[in-house]
Amino acid sequence: MSSLKANFEELCERIRRGRELGHASFEPIYYMIFPPEQILEVKRHTPAWHAKLRQEGWDVRTFSIAESLWAVLENDPFWGLCLSQDKAAPLDWKRTNKALADIVTSSEGLLRKLEDALRTLEGKPSALLLVTDLEALHPFLRIGAIESQLQGQFHVPTVFLYPGVRTGNTRLKFLGFYPEDGNYRSVHVGG
Repeated sequence: MSSLKANFEELCERIRRGRELGHASFEPIYYMIFPPEQILEVKRHTPAWHAKLRQEGWDVRTFSIAESLWAVLENDPFWGLCLSQDKAAPLDWKRTNKALADIVTSSEGLLRKLEDALRTLEGKPSALLLVTDLEALHPFLRIGAIESQLQGQFHVPTVFLYPGVRTGNTRLKFLGFYPEDGNYRSVHVGG
């Protein structure tokens, strides 16, 4: 298993070089893959990685999946109803997760927030979007579903810090236990 430091250095090098002709897409999408048991270690390293990218000349913006999910849920008109229903049946996890997933995947949900973040960076040649806290997507959805819906909108390098397992060149297992998914159009480092 390669180290987080080595993987981050390789990621920086790949971002500097840009996308290569052999990939399925020319959009500048990068995944830094790490074992789920290293989630806390990655969170400790993220401020230093942010600083390193800035030193290399990137205008780094961070998009936290956890913070964005909370904002989507908290601002949804049905949030109060979800809370009252959860209090009425606190052990009905399947129903609760379905209700929350419906909010997260709505037209004003997480996809829109990430789309807006990308749009604000368009046309800025030194911009880079660092997407953190992907583990917060469990059990609602996987980032691959969002990435595919945003095809054509990644105009700046976008780095996803991905807790999971790499099972091939393009196949990933989110959090190490979801079924492997090969629908990513990104460069993968680590894993």
